[in-house]
Amino acid sequence: MTIYRNWVQNNTLLPWRLRHGLETWLETRGWQSHPRLYNWLHFGQTVNPLRQVSHGPKHHFFGYYDKSPWNTSGRLLLAHEAGFNDRAPTADDSVSIGIVNLEDNNRFIKLAETRTWNWQQGAMLQWHPANPEQWFMHNDLREGNFRGIVRDTEGREITSYERPIYAVTPDGQHAYSLNFARLQTHRPGYGYAGCADPWSDQPHPSNDGIYRLDLTSGKSELIISLDQLANANPKETMRGEFHWVNHIQIAPDGKRFAFFHIWRVGETQWQVRLYTADADGSRLNCLLDTDFISHYDWLDSHQLMVWARDEGTRGNFLLCNDRDQAQQVIGSKVLTEDGHCSFSPDRCWVLNDTYPDEYGMRTLMLYRWRDGPRIDLARLYSPKERWWGEIRCDLHPRWRRDGAQICIDSVHNGQRQMYTMDVSDCVGRQP
Repeated sequence: MTIYRNWVQNNTLLPWRLRHGLETWLETRGWQSHPRLYNWLHFGQTVNPLRQVSHGPKHHFFGYYDKSPWNTSGRLLLAHEAGFNDRAPTADDSVSIGIVNLEDNNRFIKLAETRTWNWQQGAMLQWHPANPEQWFMHNDLREGNFRGIVRDTEGREITSYERPIYAVTPDGQHAYSLNFARLQTHRPGYGYAGCADPWSDQPHPSNDGIYRLDLTSGKSELIISLDQLANANPKETMRGEFHWVNHIQIAPDGKRFAFFHIWRVGETQWQVRLYTADADGSRLNCLLDTDFISHYDWLDSHQLMVWARDEGTRGNFLLCNDRDQAQQVIGSKVLTEDGHCSFSPDRCWVLNDTYPDEYGMRTLMLYRWRDGPRIDLARLYSPKERWWGEIRCDLHPRWRRDGAQICIDSVHNGQRQMYTMDVSDCVGRQP
């Protein structure tokens, strides 16, 4: 945004009213009526680098930011295809799952359907680490239970599991699971409709929580219970409230994983703790317990980047050390709001986005986290009056496996579609 800031925002020779008027015009009408001027002012180039790789009339999206939609060769993108875009899915709504063939005119190939999905994370589509070129995983509803499914790129079912899959270890030997029916009750937009929570009347059951699934035998075990979490240094706000877990993410070496322990506070609020643990659930460590904790990503086997704030502070991205509890602020003057952050494969860059600003625009960015700079890549329209709450379309930016491209979901053209962008010139920059 250098040209824009210098020419409009920071030009004190222009009266404030004129600067504000130019900004308002640019962000509300200019991006539509004069896209080349808009791109030049914000990004120093007239060409929009985003490439649309899915097309209507149906809507397409991948889901969350912590998984890569590309297979190892980079030829295929995992994707969901939905017939609507303006409401939350019900238990009767199916979504198609398949692949976008980037070498065949971006053709979407439907491989299956499922009724276990949401707008934030879809059906947990992800490539299987045991064969990330040809096998992928998703969740499904079978005989009244949520289950994890493995398929190949022809759509053939390879195997199924007794529990739905959330996150898979890098070696493809184990996966972690949680209660998606409980999520549907307490955090709509992340759970699945269609199944009842067996412990719906229990605030923190001792036989529900995080499960570890052996992908060879198919057997699973409960390794961390909600009751265990509720009784670990309990707060007064936990008393009598319902608890659940969400956002499991595994460290790059597979030896530890992180997750959110969440409990309801009143009818509409909740509080969060960020925990880490060994792969088997042992050595449980409360890494953060602040007023607000949001998105995070593992830097290495023991450090995580987390957006958090204490009561009365504006919030920061923190680099938290799982070994000694040390913390340091990342990007204090350039990463000034919560976003979906992820490290590049070489761990030199952070890919991030924002929520809609006062003009309904989301910003997509890169940040070289050790020393700067921040590079804004795009600004995309996503008005809250159309897409918010359960049906919002966060950009959820994620990396191609080689770090040369990124992929996002976006509604800036009125449909929910997938886009890619080449960032090899940006991430190739040296200090």
